Amino acid sequence: MINIGICDDEASMRRALRAPLERKLQLLGTSYRILEYDSGEALFSHPECAYLDILFLDIEMRQMNGMETAKNLRKRNAHTLLIFVTAYPDFVFQGYEVHAFHYILKPYEERRIQAVLEQALEELGKHREQYFTLEQKSGILRIPLKRILAFSSDRRKVVISLKDGSRPDFYGKLDEVESGLPDYFVRCHNRHLVNLNFVNALEKDRCICGQKQFPVSRAFRQPLEIAFARLLLR
Repeated sequence: MINIGICDDEASMRRALRAPLERKLQLLGTSYRILEYDSGEALFSHPECAYLDILFLDIEMRQMNGMETAKNLRKRNAHTLLIFVTAYPDFVFQGYEVHAFHYILKPYEERRIQAVLEQALEELGKHREQYFTLEQKSGILRIPLKRILAFSSDRRKVVISLKDGSRPDFYGKLDEVESGLPDYFVRCHNRHLVNLNFVNALEKDRCICGQKQFPVSRAFRQPLEIAFARLLLR
């Protein structure tokens, strides 16, 4: 889930920013939470400010202004992507001091808001560890994608092959799993989806991932080879 904060002392401006953000996030299918604050003081009175992924921060606020708020935030959280919002372009250059990621000028343009949001989400994706989450009888299990060799379909269940040799499973369909994964998970067979980062070799009818092997079917062989070659060239 992406945690996004909007800090602006005008409720109408918070609404004007929130609406296009929500439209874009829903269109992308991104799980999100948007939190609103009417001042820097209000922001710091809530413990979740330490976990914000993105903060849209108005520079010209009463009491603690945006720059003071940004400096205080940096003392608590070095990782939040700061996006300044302002009616005055001259203020934008002050953002370098607090490592601002971007800025948006008022009055808002929906296209600009959504373009900056997409850039921020892309930046987060580069640094944020990604997980696959599944529900078991014992509770919720979050597995880092970097530990997963492959997903395999076994009747009504999907089996996860992990680096350590364990194989947790859950009820589901491979098609649904595939739709939510990064592009380095690729089908090698109708029943198998492999993590290209673990592929040691591609042979005529099999894909070797560490100590495990998965069959490669004719229908998926060419797309698999192309995806593997692209990964090697990155």
